[in-house]
Amino acid sequence: MSPVRRVMALAASTTLPTKSGLSLWCPSSPSLARRFPARFSPIGGSRIASSRGLVTASFANENREFVIVGGGNAAGYAARTFVENGMADGRLCIVTKEAYAPYERPALTKAYLFPPEKKPARLPGFHTCVGGGGERQTPDWYKEKGIEVIYEDPVTGADFGKQTLTTDTGKQLKYGSLIIATGCTASRFPDKIGGNLPGVHYIREVADADSLISSLGKAKKVVIVGGGYIGMEVAAAAVAWNLDTTIVFPEDQLLQRLFTPSLAQKYEELYRQNGVKFVKGASINNLEAGSDGRVSAVKLADGSTIEADTVVIGIGAKPAIGPFETLAMNKSVGGIQVDGLFRTSTPGIFAIGDVAAFPLKIYDRMTRVEHVDHARRSAQHCVKSLLTAHTDMYDYLPYFYSRVFEYEGSPRKVWWQFFGDNVGETVEVGNFDPKIATFWIDSGRLKGVLVESGSPEEFQLLPKLARSQPIVDKAKLASASSVEEALEIAQAALQS
Repeated sequence: MSPVRRVMALAASTTLPTKSGLSLWCPSSPSLARRFPARFSPIGGSRIASSRGLVTASFANENREFVIVGGGNAAGYAARTFVENGMADGRLCIVTKEAYAPYERPALTKAYLFPPEKKPARLPGFHTCVGGGGERQTPDWYKEKGIEVIYEDPVTGADFGKQTLTTDTGKQLKYGSLIIATGCTASRFPDKIGGNLPGVHYIREVADADSLISSLGKAKKVVIVGGGYIGMEVAAAAVAWNLDTTIVFPEDQLLQRLFTPSLAQKYEELYRQNGVKFVKGASINNLEAGSDGRVSAVKLADGSTIEADTVVIGIGAKPAIGPFETLAMNKSVGGIQVDGLFRTSTPGIFAIGDVAAFPLKIYDRMTRVEHVDHARRSAQHCVKSLLTAHTDMYDYLPYFYSRVFEYEGSPRKVWWQFFGDNVGETVEVGNFDPKIATFWIDSGRLKGVLVESGSPEEFQLLPKLARSQPIVDKAKLASASSVEEALEIAQAALQS
């Protein structure tokens, strides 16, 4: 039997899935890498040995043991974890539709949108993993670590049986283990109601933010559709440009999925003080175009119109499933179904970040989280599970935050953090000048807590409270004269 046939026969005889779904058949897996010389690796290398010399493989990627599809936050933190475990060099390939190495995406609706005179954020300043306290992973970093990155060429097809991917330009890629980190795509207005008019913007990538900045530099009247995170952050940035700014949304308050009515009212008043107008409880009929073809107004369902030369749509996002729709999906929360180690139902395939529907252990339910903190943590947990004997189930504590009005010269910078679950009754403490705290209490236990303008020590306390869920005296908490006193009461409950 020839050397190649002998290797392939041995590999085929060991097709038993190991923990985490990493299949031993992959000739570049650590166990087989020790057994066979590198020249016999048909997946990890670019060529294989045969009795007749060298046979060149037909796949476009040289690094084939691990492939990450997607180039966002999760991909960057996954790459770092591969490096930390000594498994990146010559083994890891990242395929992304963007022209940039992975970066901290939250900046795009915050400091990236500041006007030039107010020190906006720009790449390479916010490449991953600076947001998580790590080093800045520029394109050169990936080269130095032996990580292959294929830019501006999204994956459009997948053959799970053959373990191959097809890119938009027709490249064929091979993988041993596949990590899907494709994130989300912005929900869009249909073309027939003006969703694609010049001057209408959606934000998910650097190119989107660059296009919006170009519009803001010439704009006079901005309308933002959506009262969630995107709407609040973009509106705060528009204030820095001294633009006539209006937020339109169908709910009766800002950030309804998290804020209490009282808390929303306080934030709305802050925005009004900065010149932002609100049109609440409104539905959009269509976006109108002017004589130059650009958007000129937002027409509401009641027939009224709001003039606008720039419109930003921030009405949510949907998981970017792309060519992976044949994997098991979660119909209730959307996204690709995974377990607590981020394994899909298909061996050797994982999903992390926004696109993954995972078990939220602390609350015993399935969920999907669109947040940078989860993107970072899920990436690290998945890769550690894949490469090591780490088998602990992912135990995520929901965390959300926002930072607005942080541009140079702003009279008040806003930074709030929330941990836990916003269920049960609420207790609000503080007058929002500047601090305020909201506590969610269910069956006597503290379930969630939000603090505005907290100190570093106070912010560090919040996850401890939310994870421990101590029994608290609601009346005592409500009688606290300050946020500091309320947090002291909650902290004391941890020790009782």
